[in-house]
Amino acid sequence: MAPADRRTAGARGSDDRKDHACAAMNLCRPGPMEAKDFERFSRFIYEEVGIKMPPNKRTMLESRLQKRLRVRGLPDYGAYCDYLFSEQGFAEELPHLIDVVTTNTTDFFREPKHFDLLSEEVLPDWHRRHAGARTLKVWSAGCSFGMEPYTLAMVLAEFAARQSSFRYSILGTDISTRALQACVRAVYAEDRVEPVPQPLKRKYLLRSRDRTRRLVRIAPELRQQVEFRRLNFMQPFSFRDPMDIIFCRNVIIYFDRPTQERLFEKFCANLRPGGFVFIGHSESLTSMSLPLTQVAPTVYRRH
Repeated sequence: MAPADRRTAGARGSDDRKDHACAAMNLCRPGPMEAKDFERFSRFIYEEVGIKMPPNKRTMLESRLQKRLRVRGLPDYGAYCDYLFSEQGFAEELPHLIDVVTTNTTDFFREPKHFDLLSEEVLPDWHRRHAGARTLKVWSAGCSFGMEPYTLAMVLAEFAARQSSFRYSILGTDISTRALQACVRAVYAEDRVEPVPQPLKRKYLLRSRDRTRRLVRIAPELRQQVEFRRLNFMQPFSFRDPMDIIFCRNVIIYFDRPTQERLFEKFCANLRPGGFVFIGHSESLTSMSLPLTQVAPTVYRRH
């Protein structure tokens, strides 16, 4: 894993040098964001990624955008707003703005009852009905830094070890390019993999040769089972083959109710009849007109 570690360290070093160079420009801390600029940002963010930015989020947005002003050498939020909405700025800066406003919080084996249900009920039932006939397709929608899809990969790999005819593929998608780069690197601090059961750590995690770095990397046999793509939920999307299982957990809490329902209509259109949807425990699909039946807390099945 040493080469991956060097790339990660190199990327951090490059960012640090850029920050120091920007600091050397003696740019003053920008003043408060004007209401008209916040309104442009919030309207655009809602239209582009579906995230509501009410007025009480203005201070948070100011704080998160300060680094982007330094990187671009811009004096205030108004100048950043003008740059963002220019032709060149839109092409160059949009991915960075999305990284700033999206929240990527996740863990390995988060909400472990979901993975218990998957391994004890969902996978055995699917295998009885489709053994050897086709590949199980699983989608981690809003995959963040990769903890969820790699957790799924461990669970599915363990099931495949017991069922030789079982085949599977996992797709992880996110709107954040920074998060997707971390997914592909698949390098994590040791404290982040603490929830992984010890037998799975020994089997699927590789320690860094330099033990002082306290890093691990996902084993290649798992990495090759997971494909990562950038996907914006607010844009039309479809897959050539429908999914059998969709994990979309702790994602829709950032959307308003109409946006949530439109999104799950898209999910259902890309889910096989009999397929499953897993959502976060702080989320609910109650009162939505969807072809889903609840089968367990925060777990639904397509009609």
